[in-house]
Amino acid sequence: MSGEAVASDSPAAEVDVLIVGAGPTGLYAAYYAGFRGLTSALVDSLPEPGGQVTAMYPEKRIFDVAGFPEVRGKDLVGALVEQAGRYDPTYLLGRYATELSEAPEGFAVELGDGTSVRTGAVLVTAGIGEFTPRPLPAADGWLDKGVVHFIPELGVHSGRDVVVVGGGDSAFDWALALHPVASSVTLVHRRARFRAQAGLIQEVERLGVPLITEAEVFEIRGDEHGVREVELELGDGERRVLTAQTVVAALGFTADLGSIESWGMELEKRSIKVDTTMRTTRKGIYAAGDIATYPGKVKLIATGFGEAATAINNIAVELNPEVRLFPGHSTNKG
Repeated sequence: MSGEAVASDSPAAEVDVLIVGAGPTGLYAAYYAGFRGLTSALVDSLPEPGGQVTAMYPEKRIFDVAGFPEVRGKDLVGALVEQAGRYDPTYLLGRYATELSEAPEGFAVELGDGTSVRTGAVLVTAGIGEFTPRPLPAADGWLDKGVVHFIPELGVHSGRDVVVVGGGDSAFDWALALHPVASSVTLVHRRARFRAQAGLIQEVERLGVPLITEAEVFEIRGDEHGVREVELELGDGERRVLTAQTVVAALGFTADLGSIESWGMELEKRSIKVDTTMRTTRKGIYAAGDIATYPGKVKLIATGFGEAATAINNIAVELNPEVRLFPGHSTNKG
């Protein structure tokens, strides 16, 4: 199936490689597996392909993907799904990979809904694992009533007064994305200095977005229709009230590798250690993308694409030692 989830009552799947994580790296791995003549399935806890890009910043402009001066997150995911679709990977979405055990000629992987997958090799591309947004204490009771962590559709906030809370890249990304559509955007941060990249800060400042520092959200008020105003407590103890119909809580998130931690691989600070072939310390299991670590690792989407290709080429050789590691360029194969 291309771009669709397999029903939970489907029979056990059998593929050459099971890709755990359907974000950009996993989607490119599915394409490359097909290019190498391997069947693949992608499993992800999220209900749609795209991983964190789809869940967290589908409207965000991405500037560091080779060949694209800029590309929106959802457009990049759509192109990756289309690219992988030519080889018809199986999508097992909205479910977790739980238990992994040795099986003849590979592994058996159990999913949370009871589905079982038999596979020759496993490629883990799970990003940072299962992630949970950090809560905004004053937002208790207002989540999805005006308070949000992510913005799947910018147009929903057209004409609204928006308060973005946070000081990292995500907070500034949302301020930039919302500025053209919202009636007003104000960014609030509890410290005097920001964690965001200097270029992002300068661009937001250039647009004239108000930046209120050394301030915390003291209270959010509204009615049955949603948020109406935000009261801030400033560093000197004074209070300030902002009109707002949307509050974006961009405070980061906590991550958990979940069941993957029990799969017998060597870990380092919630990442999986790999060698130059992208193989983990357990034979037959590889990792690529943000979840993989090695000396000098740089966590970029572009890095993940190269790691996915390296992993799949080495998996192809592991599954069939008679094939070549380098298959040639795709341009040579029509």
